[in-house]
Amino acid sequence: MIARFIKVQQMYLSISMACTAILNIWGGPSFAGDPFRKDDSRNIGDQTEAAFIAVFHEGNYSKAQAYLEEAVKKEVNEPLAHAMQASLAYSNGDLGSMNTHAQQTLKAARRLIEEDPLRGNLYLAVGHFLEGAYTFKVKGAIGAVNKLPQVFSYLDEAEKQDPNDPELNLLKGYLDLILAVNLPFSSPEDAIIRFERYAAPDYMVSRAISAAYRDLKDYDKALRSIDRALESNTNNPEVQYLKGQILLNIGIKNQDSENLQEAFTYFERAMIRIEQLPVSVQTSLRHDYNKVQLEMDKLATKLN
Repeated sequence: MIARFIKVQQMYLSISMACTAILNIWGGPSFAGDPFRKDDSRNIGDQTEAAFIAVFHEGNYSKAQAYLEEAVKKEVNEPLAHAMQASLAYSNGDLGSMNTHAQQTLKAARRLIEEDPLRGNLYLAVGHFLEGAYTFKVKGAIGAVNKLPQVFSYLDEAEKQDPNDPELNLLKGYLDLILAVNLPFSSPEDAIIRFERYAAPDYMVSRAISAAYRDLKDYDKALRSIDRALESNTNNPEVQYLKGQILLNIGIKNQDSENLQEAFTYFERAMIRIEQLPVSVQTSLRHDYNKVQLEMDKLATKLN
């Protein structure tokens, strides 16, 4: 149980942001439209939308932070903005701010629930998971694991409102993928099929599926998915980093210098924009950047 929660809590913080990231990546921040729905749209606020564009199109978290600071003041009733702030704070190791914004996510969701029970329940689930992740960091796993039933309960309530809602299905689909990849006797392929069918947009779907296949060590499928994500986000350093990770794994597995060299190229591209990434991602990227160079040196020595 503890090992499962560690994996889930590490990944869910990115999910709490990713579930907000259904956006028109060619759009600008001046139109505060609904980035999730074509019909029955909601207004998320232009500052929040601008933060989406900065994070998920550009991979620029420092730029997004400036937008979010305005969003949580001017769009205080939008739980998405608070959830993103909590996630960014966690990524940068600021647990105090993370907890504050997790509480604000819950408050905004409770205010929203009468007007919009689907989104209200959805972000109550997000808020409780953020609380659980905070509890895990400061008190340990037992109290945090106890949060999971609340998360699933609120997701079930949201699903009763509209099981086909794209915002709900993106978040729930991410969670299904994580559990399917990490739990025994589960069916990752079934979760992936459901995610492809009901979640959107293609960029976020492709990126999530690529990470799932990477964790399943099915690197050929992971590459196909990440290449689809790169088509519309060529210069996003996080997407470049994910492709580099996949190529690094292939290169180590097959002892293939070409894959290792290509992984190094993608890590180099991501390193150009490393300062715009969260601290935790910077640390991981630097580690893998050094690792691929060591692997290339080891393979060259072996071949010589």
